[in-house]
Amino acid sequence: MTKKKKAIMETLHAFPFLLPSVIGLFIFCLIPLVISVFLSMTDWNGLEKLTSSGFFAKHFIGLENYIKILSGKEFYQVLLNTCYFIVLYIPLMLAASIGIAMLLNSPRKGIGLYRILYYIPVLTSWVAGALIWRWVLSPQYGIMNNILAMFHITGPNWLQDAKWAMPAIVMASVWKDMGFFGLILLSGLQGISKSYYEAAKVDGAGKWKQFSSITLPLLTPTLFFVLVVALINSFQLFPQVMIMTDGGPNGATQVMVERIYNYGFRYFKMGYAAAFSWLLFIIIFALTSLQLKMQKGWVHYD
Repeated sequence: MTKKKKAIMETLHAFPFLLPSVIGLFIFCLIPLVISVFLSMTDWNGLEKLTSSGFFAKHFIGLENYIKILSGKEFYQVLLNTCYFIVLYIPLMLAASIGIAMLLNSPRKGIGLYRILYYIPVLTSWVAGALIWRWVLSPQYGIMNNILAMFHITGPNWLQDAKWAMPAIVMASVWKDMGFFGLILLSGLQGISKSYYEAAKVDGAGKWKQFSSITLPLLTPTLFFVLVVALINSFQLFPQVMIMTDGGPNGATQVMVERIYNYGFRYFKMGYAAAFSWLLFIIIFALTSLQLKMQKGWVHYD
């Protein structure tokens, strides 16, 4: 039996086991994707039945939704708000996650307990976490302003202030995500051979030199994965915004997914929301592709 025939036989044997997943992917992913493309070219309100006679001919408007979104100011303001979140969130999240990974990688007594404690925010639902942060950042009763008052600093109104609302959401997001990304980076740290550090000590390298010359370069594959996932998550920012600020104050925390939700389920402009979602997909796809190309310049797989 030739290699080609053997590969075909192995595929045929595996196909029955893959079939349930393929069917699920087709029904719950591919079909909705195709339908959403058609809906983005309609003025459907989300209430009328899609199976009604003459639906597409009645509601089809072509690229009007896309033109309206791209020609308006709201899309670019929302995109700017999202970019502002990313600029604040990514560096803080990386710094906190690397710090946690370094801490949890140290051979200390009871380190397993610390790993569980740092992961608890990840397991907490965003509804509960966001409500906690609303209380923490309350200008009257919140613990954050009370701590600042101990140092004779008047805390801002946080979620009610257009300047501080997005930084407040960034703090909550870093708190929620640093345990998740920290454990991913921990796995990367544990994959680095100790022989590199032993050789560095023999050469007289200090802790910072070991970190900058050994840890960071060998951790770049894991850092790349974290950056890709974090950037995608940033553009899909939603639950903390809806619960903590609902897009306010004065639109300062309006982001892409928040707009998609509101247009689809509050304003009943489902076609417009579908067009918004496809523009979000194009942005994420383009940035992820750019990251994949740029990795050659800084990611080391040795």
